[in-house]
Amino acid sequence: MTEVQTFDEAVTRVRDLTQKPNDDELLELYGLFKQATEGDNTTDRPGIMNLKGRYKWDAWTARKGLSNEEAKNEYVAKVKHLMTKYEHS
Repeated sequence: MTEVQTFDEAVTRVRDLTQKPNDDELLELYGLFKQATEGDNTTDRPGIMNLKGRYKWDAWTARKGLSNEEAKNEYVAKVKHLMTKYEHS
């Protein structure tokens, strides 16, 4: 596999991993993706009965203040790490 260089390549490449990342890794990717594409989370936190929504909201909100470019760079780095972890295991 070729090296991932850009955010768009990383978004595409994460779908092609040979194994699905664990829940914590998926939440980290989600938070970074949302921060990179939409900026700081300004939505209300989902209700207590919506656990999946709350986890995703928390993952995004944890990146508050991170610039678009920083979030993209962290996303690319995370995908590179996952490619190494899951493509060679």
